[in-house]
Amino acid sequence: MTDDEFDHWCKQQQLTAQILLIIAAIRAAPPSRRVQGRAKNVSGVYPSRKMGQTIQFESHTVELWAIYQMEHDPQVLEFYDQPPPFKIQYQNQNGRNIGHYHTPDFFVLRTTGAAWEEWKTETELKRLAQKYPSRYQKTETGHWHCPPGEAYAESYGLKYHVRTDTELNPIFTQNLMFLEDYFRFTANVPLSITEQILSSVKASPGITIAATLATIPGVRANDIYAMIATEQLYVDLYAVPLVEHWRVQLWADEQTHTAHTYLAIGTTGDHRKITSPTTLLPNTLLVWDSQLWTLVNLGETTTTLLPAVGQPMQLPTAFFLQLFDSSTINILTSEKQTTINEGVRELMDAASPADLQRANRRFHLVQAYFQHHTDIGKDIPQSTLSRWVKQFREAEATFGCGYVGLLPRTNNRGNRLSKAPTDTSVLLDKFITEHFETPRQAPAASVYRAYTRACCTANIPPLSQRTFYTRLKKRPIHEQTLKRQGAKAAYATEPIVLELARTTPRHGDRPFAICHLDHTQLDIELRSQVTGRNLGRPWLTLLIDAYSRRILAVYLTFDPPSYRSCMMALRLCVQRFGRFPQSVVVDGGKEFHSVYFDTLLARYHCIKKTRPGAKPRFGSVVERLFGTTNTEFIFNLLGNTQASKQPRQLTSSVDPKQLAVWTLASLHTYLSEWAYTIYDTSVHDSLGETPLQVYTDAMAATGEREHRRIAYNEDFLMATRPSTPKGNAKVQPGQGIKVNYLYYWNDAFRNPVVEKTKVSVRYDPFDMGVAYAYLEGRWVKCISQYYSTFAGRTEKEVLLAAQEIRQQDKRNAVSTNISAKRLADFIAAVQEHEILLMQRLRDLEAVGVLENLTLNKEGVPQFPPVSTLEPEIEAHSQDDEQLPALQNNIELLDLTRLPILGEYR
Repeated sequence: MTDDEFDHWCKQQQLTAQILLIIAAIRAAPPSRRVQGRAKNVSGVYPSRKMGQTIQFESHTVELWAIYQMEHDPQVLEFYDQPPPFKIQYQNQNGRNIGHYHTPDFFVLRTTGAAWEEWKTETELKRLAQKYPSRYQKTETGHWHCPPGEAYAESYGLKYHVRTDTELNPIFTQNLMFLEDYFRFTANVPLSITEQILSSVKASPGITIAATLATIPGVRANDIYAMIATEQLYVDLYAVPLVEHWRVQLWADEQTHTAHTYLAIGTTGDHRKITSPTTLLPNTLLVWDSQLWTLVNLGETTTTLLPAVGQPMQLPTAFFLQLFDSSTINILTSEKQTTINEGVRELMDAASPADLQRANRRFHLVQAYFQHHTDIGKDIPQSTLSRWVKQFREAEATFGCGYVGLLPRTNNRGNRLSKAPTDTSVLLDKFITEHFETPRQAPAASVYRAYTRACCTANIPPLSQRTFYTRLKKRPIHEQTLKRQGAKAAYATEPIVLELARTTPRHGDRPFAICHLDHTQLDIELRSQVTGRNLGRPWLTLLIDAYSRRILAVYLTFDPPSYRSCMMALRLCVQRFGRFPQSVVVDGGKEFHSVYFDTLLARYHCIKKTRPGAKPRFGSVVERLFGTTNTEFIFNLLGNTQASKQPRQLTSSVDPKQLAVWTLASLHTYLSEWAYTIYDTSVHDSLGETPLQVYTDAMAATGEREHRRIAYNEDFLMATRPSTPKGNAKVQPGQGIKVNYLYYWNDAFRNPVVEKTKVSVRYDPFDMGVAYAYLEGRWVKCISQYYSTFAGRTEKEVLLAAQEIRQQDKRNAVSTNISAKRLADFIAAVQEHEILLMQRLRDLEAVGVLENLTLNKEGVPQFPPVSTLEPEIEAHSQDDEQLPALQNNIELLDLTRLPILGEYR
């Protein structure tokens, strides 16, 4: 809201001066804390269009869903995350008084008033209610409230609400996420296409998206989704997910949808629901003549029903619907379904294949008895057959399923109670809990000896060692590992969460919905193409689409993970696809939480999700791809480090450092070829198709979204260039702007209006010879005062030089004052310094990678032809003494002519 709108809202609410001060302080204050992912929570930030800033969330299935609801709720005017904390007091379950500062999740301004809101899951609230009964309480109407929070809010005339995940409709939230690209950005649909779609929908109200695409040539799913987002078409967003286009019904407007709904209700009776595919789905349980039936298929001409016992039955669909409309056939209610099916399910789950085989034979004989076929089962005694018939009828009367009465009950025979003395058994369980399942990690044999000693002291007979180990194996392995070895060791045995929610797939419902970004150090040694020196192992950065498993970007560098690697991966994604991910999943690395990275994501409306620490399954898509890259590509190259994993068996003939032949630029070329071509067109085990095919089909079904395309031009490159911590610099007369210890100059600084003013600045982390200043509505290029020295130097190299100067000053006990001249002089003598020399060699290798990423006339990255490298690798494999040139335009290097430098100490 603007200031005038806020003042008008305050007058409508008739707020006191004290309340106005509190609300104004909350609106002006930044978030009181930075959220963090705990346990299994995925935290992150959401770029809010309504608020014009990023909003934090601690759970992407509760708080993020709440943000989506508030973002699209017209009743919500403003909402602020992590408002200033306030103190609350309450008692725990033991009656002890507790007082602490509490930070609610949001402070929300609605048309009806203002309130603090705390969002939690229903399960968590039940647990907290037992632990803190005076803090969280559930009313008779089923709503949760927090008396301490409400008391604080009421003292200022405001509200405090406790809200749960049960208030969030998963289908509606998923549809909001699906349409996010169309809400934020306008998609231009040709008028002729719009008219054709509207005509078709008006002619056939309730037609599905799939039917519309099939009947109107030239119409794409992208056009329909754009019309839904702009309210030219109406869809019930609470009904079915939009991605299931064969079920989504289209209406001309909401009034038409409501009218047809009332018409259907009036036809079938007020107490009936609409007979539609959303009501009568496969596996729906029906009651017909007091018997239980399962709807197998509701076809256009024939409907198939399966009885509880017996063969399937087929009815004409018209006749079935007539029985359904006349209430002869009814849908089984949840209470009846629970009562009837619980006992049946328990009995069927406990039955073995042999038990089912015996029950099938008995069922066949009982059915023959009912049909008076006396010639079947003559070898069965009459008393046995009568007992089976009685069991069948009793089970039919009790469970509605006579079949379960014929299941053998041999497992219930005999004495199933433990024969061990109670005191001995209880003491054994106590020793397992208190002596074995502890961080001490005592051996099982030692615990058993202590147990027998305790039994002798108590004068009771101990159980056998075999019983002790058998009981150990029956203990839950996850809880046992958690108590003995900790959470990280127990993570491998933790149950896998297959879905984020009941209806939300964990990998998204379309390409670019969820992408994973991560780094790893490749298992291969590389050499310098200039000196032939071993430069170590490179770092690989991958950006992968979770839905299609397609690799969106590959970036290779010698530098450890930093915001520069993240920036280059996102640059590559835009360069190749012209798209930015809707959400990016990252880990807790510092490079993912820099101001530059967060600013870039917010600039292009990308949600950042931080997966919990020590929980690699949350990033299983990209983690698994790292392993695939090694096994399918890296391990087939000379210099791979498999032999280094067993250092005691390592010899010079298999030492990766001696066998290294690849350079950074060459490895990047062929790694990109493998990722973008070979892997992309190979069948993926999890998908059953190639990533490229899944990507192509999904884009056509869920919308190409061309309006979200980003041009890979100077404007985009400028947005990816970082700024200084302050973000601006003062224009000094005659010197220019100072960025990272260096002064930069442009003739535009001569303007008296510009002098001594602060301007926004950016710099290129791969070329410190230039910087950029925002003057008079445009970015101008500025040249360093020591351009010849810093041109082509990376930010990493300059920072290392500055660190080395500080170390020298510290050893010499002088004050550290780093200037551009000292940096230039220091870098000029770089050959005398081992650290900077190694960094310079690595930066020179990266030049080849950056050149490969430049655009050609067609706007795609340039890669050398695949066939240029193979003969040279074969030649080198025959003679390891020479280092062949891996590119045709580089001559062989004579190492004997290179000067030998003294070792730097």
